Amino acid sequence: MSQRVLVKQLQSLPDGPVSVSGWVETVRDQKKVQFVILRDETGAVQLVNPATRELAEDAGPEASAALALTETISALATGTFLTVHGQLKHDERVKLGGVEIKVAALDIAAEALPETPIAADSGMDKRMDWRFLDLRQARNNLIFRVQTTLEHAMRTYWVERDYIEIHSPKLMSSPSESNAELFSMDYFEDKTAYLAQSPQHFKQMAQSAGFGKIFEIGDVFRADPSFTSRHATEFTSVDAEISWIDSHEDVARMQEELLQFAIQAVKDKHGAEIEELFGIEVVVPTVPFPRIPLAEARETVKQRGYEIPRTDGDLDPEGERQVAAYIEETYGHQFVFVTDYHPEIRPFYHMRDPETGMTRSYDLLFKGVEITTGAQREHRVRILEEQAVEKGLDLAGLEHYLDFFRYGTPPHGGFGMGLARLLMLLLGESSIREVTFLFRGPTRLAP
Repeated sequence: MSQRVLVKQLQSLPDGPVSVSGWVETVRDQKKVQFVILRDETGAVQLVNPATRELAEDAGPEASAALALTETISALATGTFLTVHGQLKHDERVKLGGVEIKVAALDIAAEALPETPIAADSGMDKRMDWRFLDLRQARNNLIFRVQTTLEHAMRTYWVERDYIEIHSPKLMSSPSESNAELFSMDYFEDKTAYLAQSPQHFKQMAQSAGFGKIFEIGDVFRADPSFTSRHATEFTSVDAEISWIDSHEDVARMQEELLQFAIQAVKDKHGAEIEELFGIEVVVPTVPFPRIPLAEARETVKQRGYEIPRTDGDLDPEGERQVAAYIEETYGHQFVFVTDYHPEIRPFYHMRDPETGMTRSYDLLFKGVEITTGAQREHRVRILEEQAVEKGLDLAGLEHYLDFFRYGTPPHGGFGMGLARLLMLLLGESSIREVTFLFRGPTRLAP
């Protein structure tokens, strides 16, 4: 028998013997002919078999085999994994890729139950219960190929510029940023461990270690009981930290270049397929991205007729959408950096500008949703301690962190970005559940 080939390779092969493996997507069992749509990880192909419904009295082995093949195809359930051996034929009349395979034999690897538990119109929770079946859809397969390209492009950008990749621990002896939203667990010798909210402390430790420029793509955990479309209790964070900066602008410039590079890679490799399956065009952003101070952003939102209900001076989700709409209308851009946040709504380790008193930090909005917080960090230990006390933090619980700055640390800064949020917005999806391999939230721990 022929060696297995992928569906995407069929168009480049000549007519002749071929073997393709995948799962049954649909069966059209007509009176005189049978059609099967077989899908593998790269696409779908049509199988065709002339139906033999009965045997003549003097039928030979070939007729018996033909009848057996017809009966086998009639009994195929959606989702059955099999290998088809047959004759590849190019035919421009075939809508599915202009090729089809005339079946000679089927080798069934694993049969599926006759009735699938989800359908095209199943709700999100039901689909998440049967995620492995939900992921068989072509558009869902594309999501994770896009994610792969996105991550690979970001890594390429950093590696080509001599960044070091780190893998920080996810078990911690103390909170990484605050005492809120923490998962705790019993550890050895009656100790308590915490799941890391972010790699923030360890990214900064790498600056004290003299690494210069680092990045990490890894899981983080938030004990946040939110049920919004953009929150999860476990998600993938994209982080970077760089030394010898003058302000948060150095971080912002690096991030906008990174995103331009990565989105260009996605458009080059998947742009046509994204347009076909998601109905949207991938827009590669120009640099620099627009900037707007928070105070100006709030005033702009007010002028557009929306009153932000928050009392802490920050934007709420609708405020973010209004700012993004204004930027889109004014600059034709899908990204915007919101800058100049007051220290009261920023972590203690954000550096403050001595002239304005505001933090040297930003939030990055993409299509009206915040995907990033970035900042220059405070590297002077005395000021860092003062800002921590001002925030009501116990310095004793920060000793390991503060030690990083007692033996010399260069001026530095970085950002953290939610991978799923970026992917969700890039593909025009309504929830990070759609773009997360297996979502984790307050009520979901399985599958």
